[in-house]
Formats: sequence, C-alpha cells, structure tokens
Amino acid sequence: MALALALSHSTVASTQSASQRAQPTMPEFEVASVRPSGPSQREMNGLYTYPGGKVRCNGCTFEYLIMSAFDVQQFQVSDGPAWMDLVSGDPFDIEAKPPESSSSARSNPASPKSAPNEEQCQMLQALLADRFPMMFHREDKKGPVYILSRGTGELKLLPPKDNKAFPWAGGITGGWFGGGIRGQNISMPQLAMRLSRFLKRPVLDQTGVMGSFDFEYPVGGDDNDADIQTFLLTSMKGIGLALKLGEGQVETIVIDHAEKPSAT
Repeated sequence: MALALALSHSTVASTQSASQRAQPTMPEFEVASVRPSGPSQREMNGLYTYPGGKVRCNGCTFEYLIMSAFDVQQFQVSDGPAWMDLVSGDPFDIEAKPPESSSSARSNPASPKSAPNEEQCQMLQALLADRFPMMFHREDKKGPVYILSRGTGELKLLPPKDNKAFPWAGGITGGWFGGGIRGQNISMPQLAMRLSRFLKRPVLDQTGVMGSFDFEYPVGGDDNDADIQTFLLTSMKGIGLALKLGEGQVETIVIDHAEKPSAT
C-alpha cells in the first residue's frame, strides 16, 4: 500500500519537495475492502472494532475516517475536497483485517464501540493514503484551549458499577445534555476528549486523577443545549472538577490531496 506523506509547511516549494519523501513504513491491514455506501446503508459514521483486530466502518465520510485514524476532532482537520465533509460528504463502507503477526490480531476490545488502538489507527492512516489516495501535512499552532483540572469542592466521582462498560459521558437522559450530565466507566483523558468535541477546542486533562469513574450531576429541566459552554463549566464544578480557558498547542491535519476510491 502507499503510505501517508507528511509535508513540511515552510514554503510552497519545500512543501512540494517534502511531499515526495515517504515516512518510515507503517503497519498495514492484510485485507481491506473500501466501497461507496449503497442506498440500503442507513447508518452514518459508525466505526467498530472487534476481537482479532477487525475494523468495520458503516457509512463513514472521509473526514470522519481522518478523525478516527489520527485521533483528532473535526476542528483539527482542514482543507480537502467538499466530498469529504463530516455530515454532507460521501459515505463509505470499509472492512479491514490486520495480519496474524500484528499485535492487533490479539486484541479483544471491551465493546465494538471501542476506539481503534494505536496500531489500528496507523493501519487506517495507511489505508486512507492508499485507497483515497491522500497527501497531508501537520501544523501545530498556539491557540485557545480548555484545561480540565481538580476543582475546589469535593470530588464526586464514584468507582464504576461496571468496569467493562463502554466509556461514555453525556446527558442524564442520554443526549447532550437533557436533565444534567452523567458519565460511566470514563477516565479523565477520555472525558477531556469527549468534552472537546462539544466545546470545539482541545481540552487538556490536568486533573491528575487516575482510573475510570461513574458520575451524575442533575440540573433539572430537559433543555440545556442553548449554551453548552456555560452548562459544561457549571457541570464540571458540580462533580468537583474545573474547566478554564488557557493556551496551548493545537495540532491540525491539513489535507493537501485526496481522491474518491473505486469500489475495491
């Protein structure tokens, strides 16, 4: 398979030159199929991992695949063709299996919804570079971030009722954020990543709190979506944590080139 190319970002000339230099060999899937989703595919952006390292994507747009492969949020992906858009872009179905010699072939995720491991992410990067064929570069810029830390109040995090449950945080009634906020079997780094999706900025975990937890903070009413930022700042305080604005490095994946794959 072709490999993703990391490009420099000093001048146009150096960028074009750097685009010809391949990165060290990355792990690759042994078998993979990539097809445009058919009309019967009702699911959107569903990515699943299974024992033995198999990865399946149902109705996944190219932007969502990039987010999954590089473990970034939408605000960390820029440029690229219109057909890759997270919501309105063209969806694809993917089934991929790693070689038996890979560590992922011995993986046993707790849930099909578990995120790809580091090796699987690298395999997805190689797959995107080969089948789509993609060229990209990374940019690190200093910008606004949120910092998740210990608050001044009592820490209201409980041991998980089920330590094999899928790590999750959201509204008490299941959405964002009807009736308050609730978490299950979630670690602080995972919570920070989850929060960044809705705050549209990186959230850095500086809590120093280790392990996974359950928590719940009811606030009454069912409609708390009007001001997510204010709601989350208040909710974190309610469980003994704090969110505050800060400054940090924000990594961006810049898509220089991508093409729609043929059905293979």
